[in-house]
Amino acid sequence: MLRSTLLAAARSGTVRALVEAGPFDPLVDRFVAGTTVDAAIEAARRIAADRYVTVDHLGEDTTERAQVDAHVHAYRTLLERLGREGLADRVEVSVKLSAFGQRLPRDGDKIALEAARQVCEAAAAVGTTVTVDMEDHTTTDVTLATVRDLRVDFPWVGAVLQSQLRRTEADCRDLAGPGSRVRLCKGAYDEPESVAYRSAAEVDRSYVRCLKVLMAGEGVPMVATHDPRLIAIARHLADRNGRSVDDWELQMLYGVRPQAQTDLAARGLRVRVYLPYGTEWFGYFMRRLAERPANMAFFLRSLATRG
Repeated sequence: MLRSTLLAAARSGTVRALVEAGPFDPLVDRFVAGTTVDAAIEAARRIAADRYVTVDHLGEDTTERAQVDAHVHAYRTLLERLGREGLADRVEVSVKLSAFGQRLPRDGDKIALEAARQVCEAAAAVGTTVTVDMEDHTTTDVTLATVRDLRVDFPWVGAVLQSQLRRTEADCRDLAGPGSRVRLCKGAYDEPESVAYRSAAEVDRSYVRCLKVLMAGEGVPMVATHDPRLIAIARHLADRNGRSVDDWELQMLYGVRPQAQTDLAARGLRVRVYLPYGTEWFGYFMRRLAERPANMAFFLRSLATRG
Protein backbone atom coordinates (compact mmCIF):
# COMPACT_ATOMS: atom_id res chain seq x y z
CA MET A 1 0.00 0.00 0.00
CA LEU A 2 2.78 2.44 0.91
CA ARG A 3 4.58 1.67 -2.36
CA SER A 4 1.41 2.41 -4.34
CA THR A 5 0.91 5.64 -2.40
CA LEU A 6 4.42 6.86 -3.22
CA LEU A 7 4.10 5.96 -6.87
CA ALA A 8 0.81 7.87 -7.01
CA ALA A 9 2.48 10.80 -5.23
CA ALA A 10 5.05 10.85 -8.03
CA ARG A 11 2.30 12.26 -10.26
CA SER A 12 1.36 15.03 -7.81
CA GLY A 13 2.53 18.55 -8.48
CA THR A 14 2.08 19.45 -4.80
CA VAL A 15 4.29 16.59 -3.60
CA ARG A 16 6.83 17.41 -6.28
CA ALA A 17 7.07 21.01 -5.05
CA LEU A 18 7.54 19.85 -1.45
CA VAL A 19 10.22 17.32 -2.35
CA GLU A 20 12.13 19.67 -4.64
CA ALA A 21 12.16 22.26 -1.85
CA GLY A 22 14.02 19.81 0.45
CA PRO A 23 15.20 18.77 2.99
CA PHE A 24 15.98 15.62 1.05
CA ASP A 25 19.33 16.50 -0.55
CA PRO A 26 21.33 13.70 1.16
CA LEU A 27 18.82 11.09 0.01
CA VAL A 28 18.48 12.51 -3.50
CA ASP A 29 22.27 12.67 -3.83
CA ARG A 30 22.44 9.00 -2.96
CA PHE A 31 20.52 8.06 -6.11
CA VAL A 32 21.27 10.93 -8.52
CA ALA A 33 24.78 11.95 -9.59
CA GLY A 34 23.91 15.65 -9.84
CA THR A 35 22.14 18.09 -12.12
CA THR A 36 24.92 18.91 -14.62
CA VAL A 37 26.84 17.08 -17.31
CA ASP A 38 30.05 17.86 -15.42
CA ALA A 39 28.69 16.00 -12.38
CA ALA A 40 27.69 13.04 -14.55
CA ILE A 41 31.12 12.87 -16.21
CA GLU A 42 32.91 13.06 -12.88
CA ALA A 43 30.80 10.24 -11.41
CA ALA A 44 31.11 8.12 -14.56
CA ARG A 45 34.89 8.49 -14.58
CA ARG A 46 35.11 7.41 -10.94
CA ILE A 47 32.88 4.36 -11.44
CA ALA A 48 34.50 3.36 -14.74
CA ALA A 49 37.78 2.71 -12.95
CA ASP A 50 36.49 -0.78 -12.09
CA ARG A 51 32.98 -1.04 -13.55
CA TYR A 52 30.94 0.00 -16.57
CA VAL A 53 28.28 2.72 -16.69
CA THR A 54 25.06 3.63 -18.44
CA VAL A 55 24.11 7.31 -18.03
CA ASP A 56 20.51 8.50 -18.02
CA HIS A 57 19.75 12.19 -18.55
CA LEU A 58 16.62 12.33 -16.44
CA GLY A 59 13.32 13.35 -17.94
CA GLU A 60 9.98 11.74 -18.81
CA ASP A 61 6.46 12.58 -19.99
CA THR A 62 7.64 15.51 -22.09
CA THR A 63 4.74 17.74 -23.17
CA GLU A 64 6.43 20.23 -25.50
CA ARG A 65 8.58 19.85 -28.60
CA ALA A 66 11.14 22.28 -27.19
CA GLN A 67 11.72 19.87 -24.30
CA VAL A 68 12.41 17.07 -26.77
CA ASP A 69 15.04 19.16 -28.50
CA ALA A 70 16.60 20.04 -25.13
CA HIS A 71 16.87 16.37 -24.15
CA VAL A 72 18.46 15.45 -27.47
CA HIS A 73 20.94 18.30 -27.10
CA ALA A 74 21.80 17.13 -23.57
CA TYR A 75 22.55 13.62 -24.81
CA ARG A 76 24.61 14.82 -27.73
CA THR A 77 26.64 17.02 -25.38
CA LEU A 78 27.08 14.14 -22.94
CA LEU A 79 28.20 11.73 -25.66
CA GLU A 80 30.63 14.23 -27.14
CA ARG A 81 32.17 14.64 -23.68
CA LEU A 82 32.39 10.88 -23.17
CA GLY A 83 34.25 10.55 -26.46
CA ARG A 84 36.56 13.48 -25.85
CA GLU A 85 37.49 12.25 -22.38
CA GLY A 86 38.15 8.65 -23.39
CA LEU A 87 35.21 7.11 -21.53
CA ALA A 88 33.11 5.83 -24.43
CA ASP A 89 34.57 2.32 -24.26
CA ARG A 90 33.15 1.86 -20.73
CA VAL A 91 30.19 4.25 -20.64
CA GLU A 92 26.99 4.10 -22.69
CA VAL A 93 23.67 5.97 -22.34
CA SER A 94 20.09 5.04 -21.50
CA VAL A 95 17.12 6.97 -22.89
CA LYS A 96 13.40 7.20 -22.13
CA LEU A 97 11.15 7.64 -25.13
CA SER A 98 8.63 9.68 -23.14
CA ALA A 99 11.41 12.25 -22.64
CA PHE A 100 11.70 12.33 -26.43
CA GLY A 101 8.04 13.17 -26.95
CA GLN A 102 6.43 9.73 -27.19
CA ARG A 103 3.32 11.05 -25.42
CA LEU A 104 2.94 14.20 -27.51
CA PRO A 105 -0.58 14.38 -28.96
CA ARG A 106 0.55 14.66 -32.58
CA ASP A 107 3.16 12.37 -34.13
CA GLY A 108 4.61 11.48 -30.71
CA ASP A 109 5.91 8.07 -31.80
CA LYS A 110 7.55 9.51 -34.91
CA ILE A 111 9.12 12.39 -32.98
CA ALA A 112 10.49 10.02 -30.31
CA LEU A 113 11.95 7.69 -32.94
CA GLU A 114 13.73 10.53 -34.71
CA ALA A 115 15.07 11.91 -31.42
CA ALA A 116 16.34 8.48 -30.38
CA ARG A 117 17.92 8.07 -33.81
CA GLN A 118 19.88 11.30 -33.34
CA VAL A 119 21.19 10.04 -30.00
CA CYS A 120 22.16 6.72 -31.58
CA GLU A 121 24.06 8.55 -34.31
CA ALA A 122 25.94 10.55 -31.68
CA ALA A 123 26.72 7.35 -29.74
CA ALA A 124 27.98 5.58 -32.86
CA ALA A 125 30.23 8.53 -33.66
CA VAL A 126 32.13 8.12 -30.37
CA GLY A 127 32.03 4.31 -30.28
CA THR A 128 29.45 3.56 -27.60
CA THR A 129 25.89 2.21 -27.37
CA VAL A 130 22.35 3.17 -26.34
CA THR A 131 19.76 1.29 -24.29
CA VAL A 132 16.08 2.25 -24.57
CA ASP A 133 14.45 2.17 -21.14
CA MET A 134 11.00 0.66 -20.63
CA GLU A 135 8.27 2.65 -18.90
CA ASP A 136 4.74 1.65 -17.87
CA HIS A 137 2.93 -1.18 -19.66
CA THR A 138 0.88 1.12 -21.91
CA THR A 139 4.08 1.98 -23.81
CA THR A 140 5.54 -1.53 -24.15
CA ASP A 141 4.43 -2.27 -27.71
CA VAL A 142 5.43 1.08 -29.17
CA THR A 143 8.75 1.07 -27.28
CA LEU A 144 9.68 -2.36 -28.63
CA ALA A 145 8.61 -1.27 -32.12
CA THR A 146 10.90 1.75 -31.82
CA VAL A 147 13.79 -0.48 -30.73
CA ARG A 148 13.24 -2.69 -33.77
CA ASP A 149 13.28 0.38 -36.04
CA LEU A 150 16.48 1.68 -34.45
CA ARG A 151 18.19 -1.69 -34.79
CA VAL A 152 17.93 -1.55 -38.57
CA ASP A 153 20.77 0.98 -38.56
CA PHE A 154 22.11 0.44 -35.04
CA PRO A 155 21.93 -3.30 -34.27
CA TRP A 156 23.54 -2.77 -30.86
CA VAL A 157 20.61 -0.80 -29.42
CA GLY A 158 19.56 -2.35 -26.12
CA ALA A 159 16.00 -3.06 -24.98
CA VAL A 160 14.60 -3.29 -21.46
CA LEU A 161 12.02 -5.82 -20.26
CA GLN A 162 10.25 -6.00 -16.90
CA SER A 163 9.63 -9.35 -15.23
CA GLN A 164 6.56 -8.06 -13.42
CA LEU A 165 4.64 -7.99 -16.72
CA ARG A 166 2.93 -11.23 -17.68
CA ARG A 167 3.94 -10.84 -21.32
CA THR A 168 7.68 -10.56 -20.69
CA GLU A 169 8.69 -14.21 -21.02
CA ALA A 170 7.34 -14.20 -24.58
CA ASP A 171 9.07 -10.87 -25.28
CA CYS A 172 12.35 -12.40 -24.10
CA ARG A 173 11.99 -15.17 -26.67
CA ASP A 174 11.36 -12.60 -29.39
CA LEU A 175 14.39 -10.51 -28.42
CA ALA A 176 16.96 -13.21 -27.61
CA GLY A 177 18.36 -13.44 -31.13
CA PRO A 178 21.92 -12.84 -32.36
CA GLY A 179 23.44 -9.52 -31.37
CA SER A 180 20.58 -8.42 -29.14
CA ARG A 181 21.16 -6.66 -25.83
CA VAL A 182 18.34 -7.04 -23.31
CA ARG A 183 18.25 -5.56 -19.83
CA LEU A 184 15.95 -7.60 -17.59
CA CYS A 185 14.65 -5.78 -14.52
CA LYS A 186 11.77 -6.40 -12.15
CA GLY A 187 9.89 -3.18 -12.94
CA ALA A 188 9.26 -0.05 -10.89
CA TYR A 189 5.76 0.95 -12.04
CA ASP A 190 2.48 0.28 -10.25
CA GLU A 191 0.81 -1.96 -12.85
CA PRO A 192 -2.69 -3.52 -12.74
CA GLU A 193 -3.07 -7.23 -11.98
CA SER A 194 -4.57 -7.80 -15.43
CA VAL A 195 -1.14 -7.28 -17.01
CA ALA A 196 1.31 -7.74 -14.14
CA TYR A 197 2.25 -10.06 -11.31
CA ARG A 198 1.55 -8.30 -8.03
CA SER A 199 3.43 -10.33 -5.42
CA ALA A 200 7.20 -10.20 -4.99
CA ALA A 201 7.40 -14.00 -5.21
CA GLU A 202 5.56 -14.07 -8.55
CA VAL A 203 7.77 -11.31 -9.96
CA ASP A 204 10.89 -13.21 -8.86
CA ARG A 205 9.70 -16.47 -10.40
CA SER A 206 8.95 -14.64 -13.64
CA TYR A 207 12.43 -13.07 -13.49
CA VAL A 208 14.07 -16.49 -13.33
CA ARG A 209 11.96 -17.86 -16.20
CA CYS A 210 12.87 -14.85 -18.33
CA LEU A 211 16.52 -15.11 -17.37
CA LYS A 212 16.62 -18.74 -18.49
CA VAL A 213 15.34 -17.69 -21.92
CA LEU A 214 17.88 -14.88 -22.28
CA MET A 215 20.85 -16.91 -21.05
CA ALA A 216 20.01 -19.71 -23.49
CA GLY A 217 19.59 -17.21 -26.33
CA GLU A 218 22.11 -15.69 -28.71
CA GLY A 219 22.15 -12.14 -27.38
CA VAL A 220 23.75 -10.43 -24.39
CA PRO A 221 21.64 -10.58 -21.20
CA MET A 222 21.95 -7.51 -18.98
CA VAL A 223 20.84 -8.72 -15.55
CA ALA A 224 19.48 -5.74 -13.62
CA THR A 225 19.04 -6.74 -9.98
CA HIS A 226 20.44 -6.14 -6.52
CA ASP A 227 19.03 -9.40 -5.14
CA PRO A 228 21.91 -11.71 -4.11
CA ARG A 229 19.79 -14.80 -4.80
CA LEU A 230 18.97 -13.70 -8.34
CA ILE A 231 22.60 -12.76 -8.94
CA ALA A 232 23.64 -16.26 -7.86
CA ILE A 233 21.03 -17.78 -10.20
CA ALA A 234 22.27 -15.58 -13.06
CA ARG A 235 25.85 -16.73 -12.51
CA HIS A 236 24.74 -20.37 -12.47
CA LEU A 237 22.74 -19.97 -15.68
CA ALA A 238 25.63 -18.17 -17.37
CA ASP A 239 27.98 -21.04 -16.49
CA ARG A 240 25.43 -23.65 -17.57
CA ASN A 241 25.05 -21.96 -20.94
CA GLY A 242 28.80 -21.61 -21.48
CA ARG A 243 28.86 -17.83 -21.25
CA SER A 244 32.11 -16.03 -20.53
CA VAL A 245 32.21 -12.90 -18.37
CA ASP A 246 32.03 -10.80 -21.54
CA ASP A 247 28.85 -12.51 -22.78
CA TRP A 248 26.57 -11.04 -20.10
CA GLU A 249 26.60 -8.38 -17.41
CA LEU A 250 25.08 -7.39 -14.08
CA GLN A 251 23.46 -3.97 -13.86
CA MET A 252 22.87 -2.13 -10.59
CA LEU A 253 21.60 1.33 -9.69
CA TYR A 254 23.84 4.16 -8.62
CA GLY A 255 23.69 4.39 -4.83
CA VAL A 256 22.22 0.94 -4.24
CA ARG A 257 24.52 -1.67 -2.66
CA PRO A 258 27.68 0.14 -3.81
CA GLN A 259 29.99 -2.17 -1.85
CA ALA A 260 28.39 -5.21 -3.47
CA GLN A 261 28.97 -3.59 -6.87
CA THR A 262 32.69 -3.16 -6.29
CA ASP A 263 32.99 -6.62 -4.70
CA LEU A 264 31.33 -8.31 -7.68
CA ALA A 265 33.54 -6.39 -10.11
CA ALA A 266 36.60 -7.41 -8.11
CA ARG A 267 35.57 -11.04 -8.57
CA GLY A 268 35.84 -10.58 -12.31
CA LEU A 269 32.17 -10.03 -13.17
CA ARG A 270 31.13 -7.36 -15.66
CA VAL A 271 29.12 -4.86 -13.59
CA ARG A 272 27.41 -1.82 -15.10
CA VAL A 273 26.04 1.02 -12.96
CA TYR A 274 22.88 2.91 -14.00
CA LEU A 275 23.87 6.54 -13.39
CA PRO A 276 21.11 9.20 -13.58
CA TYR A 277 21.67 12.94 -13.61
CA GLY A 278 19.75 16.10 -14.45
CA THR A 279 17.24 18.54 -13.03
CA GLU A 280 14.17 16.37 -13.70
CA TRP A 281 14.97 13.83 -10.98
CA PHE A 282 11.64 13.77 -9.14
CA GLY A 283 9.93 10.80 -10.85
CA TYR A 284 13.07 8.66 -10.74
CA PHE A 285 13.65 9.53 -7.09
CA MET A 286 10.11 8.60 -6.09
CA ARG A 287 10.40 5.18 -7.75
CA ARG A 288 13.61 4.52 -5.82
CA LEU A 289 11.83 5.43 -2.57
CA ALA A 290 8.98 3.07 -3.41
CA GLU A 291 11.42 0.18 -3.84
CA ARG A 292 13.07 0.47 -0.42
CA PRO A 293 11.08 0.59 2.85
CA ALA A 294 13.89 2.30 4.79
CA ASN A 295 13.94 5.14 2.29
CA MET A 296 10.15 5.45 2.37
CA ALA A 297 10.19 5.80 6.16
CA PHE A 298 12.88 8.49 5.99
CA PHE A 299 10.98 10.39 3.33
CA LEU A 300 7.64 10.32 5.16
CA ARG A 301 9.20 11.41 8.46
CA SER A 302 10.96 14.30 6.71
CA LEU A 303 7.81 15.34 4.87
CA ALA A 304 5.74 15.25 8.07
CA THR A 305 8.20 17.43 10.00
CA ARG A 306 8.61 20.17 7.39
CA GLY A 307 7.80 23.54 8.91
